[in-house]
Amino acid sequence: MSAIEIAEDLFFVERGYLNANHFVYRGQEPVLIDTAYVSGFEDTAKAISKLGVDLTRIRLIVNTHSHCDHVGGNRIIQERSGCRIALHALGKHFIDSRDDWATWWRFFDQEAEFFTCHKALEHGEVMRIGPHEFEVIYTPGHASDGIVLYHLRGKILLSSDTLWERDMALINPLVEGSRAVFSMAESIGRLKTLDVRMVYPGHGRPFAGFGSAISRAEARLSGFVENRKRIGNDLLKKIIIYTLLMKRGIEEAAFFGHLMGTVWFRQTVDRYFAGNYEKKYFEIMKDFSRRGIVKSNNGRIFTTVKP
Repeated sequence: MSAIEIAEDLFFVERGYLNANHFVYRGQEPVLIDTAYVSGFEDTAKAISKLGVDLTRIRLIVNTHSHCDHVGGNRIIQERSGCRIALHALGKHFIDSRDDWATWWRFFDQEAEFFTCHKALEHGEVMRIGPHEFEVIYTPGHASDGIVLYHLRGKILLSSDTLWERDMALINPLVEGSRAVFSMAESIGRLKTLDVRMVYPGHGRPFAGFGSAISRAEARLSGFVENRKRIGNDLLKKIIIYTLLMKRGIEEAAFFGHLMGTVWFRQTVDRYFAGNYEKKYFEIMKDFSRRGIVKSNNGRIFTTVKP
C-alpha cells in the first residue's frame, strides 16, 4: 500500500479493486477522503497511522459517494473520533433515510454500516481541506450522488469512480435508471472542460494522461449506447470479481447457486440476456479462467485481482 504526498500534508493512498483509494490530510485537524471497504479497515487504520495521524483526532470525512467501498470505515472512525461526515446532498439523503438500496449495499449483497452525515455538499461549492481549496463537481452516472474534487491551483483532480485511467466504473441502470449511461457521459463532458495536470482516481494508480482517459471513457460510453448488452456484461463481470474478493474465494460447486440467490445477478441476466443464467455464468467464468483472472484450487475458486 503506497502513499504519495500530492499537496502539502495531503496524501493519496492507493488500495486495490475491492477497497477504494483514499486521501489523508495530516494537519492539525486531520481530514479523510473515502475510507475504503469495511473488511479492509485494519489496513486503512494502519495506512492512516503510518502517516502520523491518530484516528481519534480525525475531524472530517468527505465521501465521494455512498458505495460500500468508499464509506466502509466511516462508522468506526466516527465512533472513535466524533468526526463530521460530508456527502453530496443525495448521498446525505440516502444515509439519513437509511436507504441501503440506493447506496447499492442491499442490491449487491455488500457489507456496509450506516453513520451520521452532517453536511450536504453541492455542485460548485469550494471545500477547504487544510489550506487546500477543492471545487466540488457533481458527476452522476456511476453513482447518483457522485462527486469529484478539483484543485485549480495545482491542476489536480480527485476523480473517484467518475474517471479511471483505462477501465471504467460499472454503470448500473437497475438501480440508477436507464439514464445512467447518459448521466455518465454528461459528467465526463463536464470534466473535459477542466485543466488537469494529474488525476488521482478512486481505484488504480495516479495518472497524467487526462485527455486520453477522457477519450477512452467517451468511447466506452458510446459502445454502451450502441449495444446495451455491453452494459450487462460489464456489470456481471465486475460484480462477480467483487463478490469473489468479498468472499475471499468460494467453493466452486456452490458459486453459481450463490449468485442465483442474489438480486443483482438474476435481474441483470433477465434484463440483458433473456434469463439464460447458467449459460451466461459459464461463459463469463470460462473467459475469466482463460485470462487467468479466476483460478481454482482444491475445489475453491478465487480471483487474482488485487483486493
